[in-house]
Amino acid sequence: MESTISLLLLLIQVPATAILFSRLLKGPRRHPPIEPQQPTPELLGRVSIVVPTLNEALRISPLLAGLSQQSYEVREIMVVDSKSSDGTPDLVKASQQKDPRFRLMTDDPLPSGWVGRPWALHNGFLYSSEASQWFLGLDADIQPHPGLVAGLVKTAEAQGYDLVSLSPQFILKYPGECWLQPALLMTLLYRFDPAGINTEQPERVMANGQCFLCRRSVLAAVGGYSSAKSSFCDDVTLARNIAIQGYKVGFLDGAKVLKVRMYEGAMETWKEWGRSLDLKDATSRSQLWGDLWLLASVQGLPLLIVLTFLLISPTLSYLPTPPLLLLGLNLFLLVIRFAMLIAIAPSYDRINAKGSWLFWLSPLADPLAVLRIFLSALRTPREWRGRKYI
Repeated sequence: MESTISLLLLLIQVPATAILFSRLLKGPRRHPPIEPQQPTPELLGRVSIVVPTLNEALRISPLLAGLSQQSYEVREIMVVDSKSSDGTPDLVKASQQKDPRFRLMTDDPLPSGWVGRPWALHNGFLYSSEASQWFLGLDADIQPHPGLVAGLVKTAEAQGYDLVSLSPQFILKYPGECWLQPALLMTLLYRFDPAGINTEQPERVMANGQCFLCRRSVLAAVGGYSSAKSSFCDDVTLARNIAIQGYKVGFLDGAKVLKVRMYEGAMETWKEWGRSLDLKDATSRSQLWGDLWLLASVQGLPLLIVLTFLLISPTLSYLPTPPLLLLGLNLFLLVIRFAMLIAIAPSYDRINAKGSWLFWLSPLADPLAVLRIFLSALRTPREWRGRKYI
């Protein structure tokens, strides 16, 4: 019986391990992290920035300050507010007094079939200057470094990208999130190519709407955000739709040019980020279930299998061959997992975090992280950023 179960698990895990290994082998070919750069005269007025907001008063100040430090490559900074009630517009107006590039607008009432975030970005795109060559969507929770926009645009133009988004450096503050957040991030790293790899299949393209640069002409050609209007992962949905049209889409490492403070604590991270990580709005059902199989096989099961062996088979030397092979495979997967944790450590700012040492124990949260993706995949979101959707 033990050998039969081990063989079944091997049949499930071995193909998934091969897929994971093929993706990890692409790592050495990845584009290096984006560096901050100084603008040059030809970049003058190239970029319109659009920031969607809804009750962001507690988080938006670092973004406003960071955008004021961007140089003449930024033509305008449009904050599209969805009737915030917490003083967010007042903070934007205060920044506008110091920097005339800031513009504050309120988006129209949310139409049926639209999610709030893509609707706000779509409004910002429609009202942004047609003289700008690039549209840059930024979330209110990011903290941009000086030289972000110039470095991003120069890289996009040098590499021939029509759309490029960045992965940030995540700011951690509390023990629970130091333990859980890296495990949730790992669900993305296991399913997709590393940041900096040009993914050839449109349906496997990754994107991050926190920092999302697109040629204005390309965004106009696809109807703005209309093709992602009902998506709760509009960034990935739109990027894949653009890639399907034959445009070059990139996802690069931006840890050196922007930070982000996404959620306050483990519970908010579990609730808010966890319900969009499945990416089901941008994914076919077959691809979604394939990804769930992969995650269960290479991230969710290894720790559970190794612990089971340690609890019920203390004399490992007497195990038959299939169980020994199963144990060896899962120990190997755990070694890979800890190696990847070392690799992603620069993507985290843990300097002021309480219990930052729990980051190194985040592999113990892997079964929970995979469970969260399963739960999200089986449910349709009904609420987002305080808005309820039928």
